[in-house]
Amino acid sequence: MKFPGVLRSKLPKQGTTIFTVMSGLAREHNAVNLSQGFPDFSIPSRLVELTHSYMQKGFNQYSPMQGVLALREKLAEKVEELYSAKYNPEAEITITAGATQAIYTAISAFVNEGDEVIIFEPAYDCYVPAIEIHGGKPVYVQMNLSGELIDWEKVKKLISQRTRMIIINTPHNPSGRVMNAQDMAKLQKLTDGTDIIILSDEVYEHIIFDGMEHQSVARFPKLADRSIIVSSFGKTYHNTGWKIGHVMAPSDLMKEFRKVHQFNVFSVNTPAQHALAEFLNDKEHYVKLGAFYQEKRDTFNRLLQDSNFKIRPSEGTYFQLLDYSAISDEKDTDYAIRLTKEVGVASIPVSVFYHDKNEDKLLRFCFAKEDETLEKAAEKLMTL
Repeated sequence: MKFPGVLRSKLPKQGTTIFTVMSGLAREHNAVNLSQGFPDFSIPSRLVELTHSYMQKGFNQYSPMQGVLALREKLAEKVEELYSAKYNPEAEITITAGATQAIYTAISAFVNEGDEVIIFEPAYDCYVPAIEIHGGKPVYVQMNLSGELIDWEKVKKLISQRTRMIIINTPHNPSGRVMNAQDMAKLQKLTDGTDIIILSDEVYEHIIFDGMEHQSVARFPKLADRSIIVSSFGKTYHNTGWKIGHVMAPSDLMKEFRKVHQFNVFSVNTPAQHALAEFLNDKEHYVKLGAFYQEKRDTFNRLLQDSNFKIRPSEGTYFQLLDYSAISDEKDTDYAIRLTKEVGVASIPVSVFYHDKNEDKLLRFCFAKEDETLEKAAEKLMTL
């Protein structure tokens, strides 16, 4: 079948996401899939039991549009304890169908035709399409992946009367870099006295390494007043397929966010919300998550320490960048495909996270895997 009229695509340059492509290629060639960011180990059994129990108790109908209040209250307690920030669970926290929906909804609510949105590259691939589909214009700032992360003077020069939003992501996917307190202070100073909204993607907030501390915008009052913070239960509890996240923002921003949220999702999985509210009492899980994944990172890097890849140790997230310039001069997109087909390990080429294809020889590997999986992948990569 074929549409008989003229199609007018709102995203004419957009194809299928690289994550779908590389995971599909991994399945086709029976490769070890270190491309798409999902764990291959079980979620906490207690969380499964709790969800089942709430289903059996009859919590199977629509939840409130804003989310189950008990879960929002627990999140308010958590963020106050971690970041010394107060959010009203009634008016300033909303449960979402994952972080990507939250990001899309935030952009939908605030970005209008002709507005400019500053993003930092390499940028996660859901930002730009959401900006463009609403008539906004992405303005790009390239990060330094091996030194001082952001040139804030450059950012200052790019801010204009059209700047509506700045999107930040820390810990950062795909690079594994982390913004520090000085970065946040500079961002706060740059935006002070403006109408700019900060969209802060903090889905890996608990996955941070080497004694570093997550610098949420919630820690900085003048930033928090203008920020929409996006977080993810999927990254914290290894249940990415549940697609449950949450958003925190001042009440006036949240009011606008919910106007859109109610029409593109309305409500989120009810029994899972109740289960998460109860499971949040187990603080040890998210408190120790960084140490858990640091061990995974160290295992993966140790297995590859004598390889021909150059390792750029991750500071956070569950992704590791490997520089393959000593192995091949191929484009990263071509090399990633060949690596999947011929060697049997799937990764993500980092150039796809740039609007102009970057020529760095970098691949992103997910180490949120069983040690057996990491060992199998490393054995194959050591042959190069």
